[in-house]
This record gives sequence, structure tokens and C-alpha cells, in this order.
Amino acid sequence: MQSTADKKKTKYTEDTYALWYETMLRIRRFEEKALLMYSQQKIRGFLHVYIGQEAIAAGLKTAMKPEDSMVTAYRVHGLALMKGMTSRECMAELFGKATGCVKGKGGSMHFFAKEHNFYGGNGIVGAQIPIGAGIALAEKYRKTDNICVTLFGDGAARQGALHETFNMSMTWKLPALFICENNHYAMGTSVERTSVVTDMVKLGLSYEMPSASVDGMNPAAVHEAVTKAIEHIRAGNGPYYLEIKTYRYRGHSVSDPGLYRTKEELEHYKTLDPIGILEHAIKEEGLFPETRMLEIQSMIEQEIEDAVQFAEESPWPDPSELYTDNYVESDYPFMRD
Repeated sequence: MQSTADKKKTKYTEDTYALWYETMLRIRRFEEKALLMYSQQKIRGFLHVYIGQEAIAAGLKTAMKPEDSMVTAYRVHGLALMKGMTSRECMAELFGKATGCVKGKGGSMHFFAKEHNFYGGNGIVGAQIPIGAGIALAEKYRKTDNICVTLFGDGAARQGALHETFNMSMTWKLPALFICENNHYAMGTSVERTSVVTDMVKLGLSYEMPSASVDGMNPAAVHEAVTKAIEHIRAGNGPYYLEIKTYRYRGHSVSDPGLYRTKEELEHYKTLDPIGILEHAIKEEGLFPETRMLEIQSMIEQEIEDAVQFAEESPWPDPSELYTDNYVESDYPFMRD
């Protein structure tokens, strides 16, 4: 470990590196605990974890402003935590409790928090892409300086709605940032087996949308690419597209053993683990004091344990709440008891 006197000048501040580390570690520990709770049958249904992809959330954290909106797919927990939702409300939602972010009625795939400009959590593959354009259109209509970040996977990039949305967004110059989180597999099927276009960055270029490919295992690279894209969008130049290359260390969901990829491939990508690489840099390059890293680890460990206790002790939703928040009209005529 370097001494303070020997510390090299770094590109970013200690606080920035610490925030990236805290963001990634919180997501990793939350997801690991969620998997454990699932194995104990305290969480049921679908569960798609973000383990391996945390650097994307960290880079977005420092590039976006809180007023910017975000919409994503069903691998939602990590991005929800990044956007400001608490570990308590997220874990309680996984447990199906009334204190969850959507009162225990959404589950793993449908997190939502209007107060954080976070619009889910969508279970239908690719459905969030046109929704993101709609949110961006609303921001433009209201003449705000805000943008909407829409994230989707390489599998969702096969949906026809993407092409319609890209065309409309460019035509109307919407304040939209589209991000493909390319983790190489659509459930268990590789990009090479599902698309003639394997270079995913070309999807944006075909609509003359400014596009770039990014190393998604490096929070600094994500931060820089997203910052550049957002500057372009806020200047009124219309949408931007990023293909962020990443990798998920677990299966598509808890029921997926991942037999479609080799052990060698998985081990290779584990050497690129953004958390491990940043921890090594903290120790060897002195990005910030190692004592601060240990404090972050302790804080997050306590936070996640507290979230589990909160979820376990929280009440179940009352059956009378079944239709609450489902319809704008309280007397919607097609509801049936």
C-alpha cells in the first residue's frame, strides 16, 4: 500500500472514488443477501440480480443529476438503489411486505419511486424503451433541463419497439439517453445466435444517433461516456446511445444454472470484477484511505442486515389494498370483488 506521501495524483477526487465503491458494494451485498433470502424461501417468484454489472450504476450515479428520470427492465434492484431508494424499502418489496417501495405488490421486477424519478422495473422485454421516449417527450414539453435514461439488455434490442423509438426520438430530438447493457446473453442465448448485428453500437448509428461503445466494468469509463452523452443531450441536440459492455456473474434469474457458458469464460470475467479492481487500486494506488474503505464495508454490512430485519418484521399488505393504486379512478367500472 502506498503511503500518503507517495500517493500519485489521481484523475478524480477521493469522494468520487469512495462514492463509486460505496454504490457498487451496496448493490453487490444487497443482491447477495437477496439470493440467500430466496434460498430460505423468504423471497419468492422471479429474482434477477445485478451482480457483475455494478460499475454501470456507479458511473451513472456521478454523471446524472437527481432530477433526471430513469426507466429500466426487470434486473432493477441495483439501479433502484443507485437512484436513491433505500435498502429497507427495496428488501421489503422483495419480501412482499406493505413497507416495500410499491407496497409489496410489485415484487422483484417492478420497483418504482416517483420521488426519485425512477419509473421501474418493467417485466415485458423491451417495454421500457418507448416508455423512456415518452418520459423524455414530457420533459421536452415542459421545457425542463432534465433527461430520461432508458436502459435495456442486448436481448431487448431485438424488439421492434426499439427501432420505432429510435426513429421517433431522433425525429423529435428528444432529451433521451438510451443504454444497452450488453451482458452478452439474452436469458441463455448469446448475441451471436440471435442477431446478424453483433456489434451493438451500430443500432444507434443506423438512425444517425450519436453512439459509443463503453467498458461497463469500469465506473470511470461509464461516468465519462455518460457525462459526454448528457452534455450533448442537454445542449438540445437530441438523443444519444451507448452500448455498455458488461457481464453478469449469476444466471439470468435464480432458476438459471448458466450451463450455456463455460467455466473458463466466467472465471475470465471475474478477473474484471469492478469491485475487486477498485479495492486493489485503493490499496495499491491510494485512491482514498484504506480505513475509509473498511468503514464503507462495515456501514453497508449493517445497512443490509437492518434491511432484512426491517423486511421480516414488516406487515403483509392488507387484502383490502388489492386494487389500491392500480387505477386512477377509484370507482373504475371494470373492477370486480
